[in-house]
Amino acid sequence: MKTITNKFKLALVAVGLLAIGSVNAQQTSGDATAADGTTTIGKIEDLSKSSVLNGTIRVIDNKGTKKFLQVKNGLTLLTDATPSGGIVSTWQLGGTLTDNTYIGAAGKTFSLDGLKLVAPADVASTSATDQSIGSNQTTISGTGTASTDTGWTILVRDEATGEIKKILATDLVKTGRLGIAATVDGTAPALADASIPADLSKVSVYRNGAKLIAGDDYTVAAGSVTLTPQAPANAPQDWEIYNGDYFEVHWIN
Repeated sequence: MKTITNKFKLALVAVGLLAIGSVNAQQTSGDATAADGTTTIGKIEDLSKSSVLNGTIRVIDNKGTKKFLQVKNGLTLLTDATPSGGIVSTWQLGGTLTDNTYIGAAGKTFSLDGLKLVAPADVASTSATDQSIGSNQTTISGTGTASTDTGWTILVRDEATGEIKKILATDLVKTGRLGIAATVDGTAPALADASIPADLSKVSVYRNGAKLIAGDDYTVAAGSVTLTPQAPANAPQDWEIYNGDYFEVHWIN
């Protein structure tokens, strides 16, 4: 009788285990099984409150309270509703910044590895826009018209705001040239241009092709160059201005 009782107990245990197994069977399909998107592992993200891109993930805390993890500020949420095993939501870098974003690198090194080197023969862009991808390729972001150029621009940092911007390579260093001939003996022609910098190291002046000495033969101010011919007492550096002398000014900004 004892043996029959033990067998009966074992049978009840086996039935209970089968019942538990049938409830907790592994979900192998992510397909929805109801009109509202419910699967056997739970309801998928509500697309009225969350989109496939830049949406949310619903979670519960350790007390069972429902909450949503929201994606924003440069992160993108990709949701696959039909993978093997159920729903898979992935957060990845890339998206739209919704707030000003700063990374503190004090005392640390911030670097991007794997960037391509620009070959010396590559030509810089001459007409860039704010698009991520120019030419005829797909636009990632930005509001401008896709550029038809395939060259490159240069990233710079605005020290006033910390914002990263891009400029044309031709705008990184601007140059200027001015050429004027003297018309009266002993009278210096006016050498003026608004873009001339007030920095002797950035301005070169030539008289009939010969380089004048910065600080001795000429001085500079913002927008102008003043010729200072040397007196005979300063031989052999003395010189004068004659009618027909051609003065050429070159500068960089």
